[in-house]
Amino acid sequence: MPMKEYALLAFFLFSGFSVAIAQDSTETQNSLRSGTITSQFDYIYRVSNGFQEYEVVKKANLEQLKSNVLDSIRTLSKKATDLNIQLQSLNDSVVIVKQLLTAEVAQKNEAIANRDNFSFLGIGIQKTVYSSLMWMLVVLLSGALAFFAFQYFKSFGRIKKAENDFLDVREEFELHRKNTLDRERKLKRELIDAQLGKN
Repeated sequence: MPMKEYALLAFFLFSGFSVAIAQDSTETQNSLRSGTITSQFDYIYRVSNGFQEYEVVKKANLEQLKSNVLDSIRTLSKKATDLNIQLQSLNDSVVIVKQLLTAEVAQKNEAIANRDNFSFLGIGIQKTVYSSLMWMLVVLLSGALAFFAFQYFKSFGRIKKAENDFLDVREEFELHRKNTLDRERKLKRELIDAQLGKN
């Protein structure tokens, strides 16, 4: 074989080997730069060489895989930290909402208590009890008014009757007085006549 053919054969072998290395390097970079951690480990196992029971892995692939795993762990840690911050913020919001709700419930209960209760002569009293007492007082005063009105009209009737009786007695008395005066005059006349008749 001439030297030219060896050179050509060597050139083709070397370029094929270079292309295979370039493809392997490109595939390695693509597989280790994308996909999940599991797919990257699968890729490492696929491209490693076996030696007895061990797998021979390229140091560059291991470094790339380590970098990817650490990046994933950092990303997940950052996401976990962000989620913890969000969770803490939500917990704080829940606590604030609970406090506001408790305050609103207390205000509502106080407003209901103030609506149903008030102070009367310095004593706290419910409106229903106060209303009942006021109605009892109205009924009692109405009863007292009715009783005294009845007594008044009864007494008024007695007074009218007494006035009429008084007028009747007065008329009788005036009549009796007139009769007595007439009798007295008559007796005086008779007495004067009798005295004149003796003289």
